[in-house]
Amino acid sequence: MFQDKTLVCKDCGAEFVFTAGEQEFYAEKGFQNEPIRCKACRNSRKTQRSGDRESFDAVCAACGKPTKIPFVPKNDRPVYCSECFQARKGQR
Repeated sequence: MFQDKTLVCKDCGAEFVFTAGEQEFYAEKGFQNEPIRCKACRNSRKTQRSGDRESFDAVCAACGKPTKIPFVPKNDRPVYCSECFQARKGQR
């Protein structure tokens, strides 16, 4: 049903392949548009966006390791590093 397509990146102008598997994934998720950027440009934009966020220092309530979080910590709620947060999330 799906076939690989060659697309041109909006940012760098390089050609990239929109694979049949990626097209199937997009269809399953209900995405209407094809990607307009190659993987390298998508990753670059993602890094730029996450670099603009302010982060705050905190100490993990589970393991005691220092960590950075994207919100101001409140004393009435525990804060977890990403590893402990994922572990706790998996327990639910």
